[in-house]
Amino acid sequence: MTTPEQLKYAASHEWVRLEESGEVTVGITEYAQDLLGDVVFADFPQIDDDVEANQPCMLLESVKAASDIYMPVSGKVVAINIALEDEPELINQDPYGDGWLFKISPDNKADIEALMSLDEYEASLDD
Repeated sequence: MTTPEQLKYAASHEWVRLEESGEVTVGITEYAQDLLGDVVFADFPQIDDDVEANQPCMLLESVKAASDIYMPVSGKVVAINIALEDEPELINQDPYGDGWLFKISPDNKADIEALMSLDEYEASLDD
């Protein structure tokens, strides 16, 4: 799988994509889903929750472990990927597409630029 260059990445292995609408789609990287193993359950944030950057906002459970997912930028949750309720394996199969987790309305779009580029993210994996 090719890791998309146009996305921004958090050190905690979340990716973000700024949509034309101004909303931000959030998911986990292929690296993160590989570490987790087969995802079996997603405990989503609530719509309209205000969540601060770098704070846990949801939980993914896999056959290996449970893992917190952190909010990459501050904002309000505006949508969740309800398809994952019945098919959490989409996170493993297509982490950059159908396996997205939730969407937020960011408090400050400039915060997105502070996240890592693909090159910076990949370099951080080598540390």
